[in-house]
Amino acid sequence: MPSTPPVLPRSFLYVPGIKPDLFPKAAAGPADAVILDLEDAVPVNRKDEARTSVQSWLLAQRERPSSRPGTVRQQQWARLNADDFAADLQCIASTALDGVFLAKCTASSLQETAGLLADLEAEGRLAPGVGIIGLVEDAAALMDLVSITGSRRLVTLGIGEVDLMADLRMSRGATTEPALDSIRARIVMACSSAGLSAPVAPTSTDIRDLESFEQTGRKMQDLGFRSRTAVHPSQVQVINHVFTPAPDAVEAAREALAVFDGGSGGVTVDSSGRMIDAAVIRSAQETIARASAS
Repeated sequence: MPSTPPVLPRSFLYVPGIKPDLFPKAAAGPADAVILDLEDAVPVNRKDEARTSVQSWLLAQRERPSSRPGTVRQQQWARLNADDFAADLQCIASTALDGVFLAKCTASSLQETAGLLADLEAEGRLAPGVGIIGLVEDAAALMDLVSITGSRRLVTLGIGEVDLMADLRMSRGATTEPALDSIRARIVMACSSAGLSAPVAPTSTDIRDLESFEQTGRKMQDLGFRSRTAVHPSQVQVINHVFTPAPDAVEAAREALAVFDGGSGGVTVDSSGRMIDAAVIRSAQETIARASAS
């Protein structure tokens, strides 16, 4: 049976690269991963300042013990500029960096970024295996998903929904939501068919409406997303709650695996009479892996 792709963090919290005072606060918070943002959150004339701040923080993380004892280690990611990712990486390279989000990704930019990551690893400036999450943010990327998902080092995709909608001339509302769901499903299918991890769901800039944020998170999970980005700390707990498998789902998954392992061929059913086949086992394995990573 094919192995399942790696489980990614449930929550990714964006932190502006020009606000280093927020870095330790984010590190002490509940987010599974922090995205040190060099792109949208940073004005053009302050890019170098942001790179320096992120560089200093990541270099310090190599020697600093976790500020969240007893929990899964928080990952450190960075979002790179589409038109200047090489300068970003050359400055912030550190063995504390777990991965990068590549803004407005293309097959070409992913290839170049993968090559640069390999070079920096060979120089000892990055730990082995730094991955890329490509952000689909325009129509061209949406039409080139097959090439994009074949890129080296690509872990999965995310959606820059605001930029993508602007490029498609779409407005957000009840009438366009089905079209957005169709786009989201295309991203999920592209990642699944390429054997990548489940994609990262887009955030919401309405940081006060957490009820709606939870509802949309559950819909994203139903569509096949397993992580989500946050632009405010208040969103993180909601994401962690939504994307953590419920105890009854974990129990059912364990039962399915036990029944399957103890079967002697033919049709196998669990205690509720549900037939246990290869598809059920794949889902059960994913549920257990997600629960173990939470």
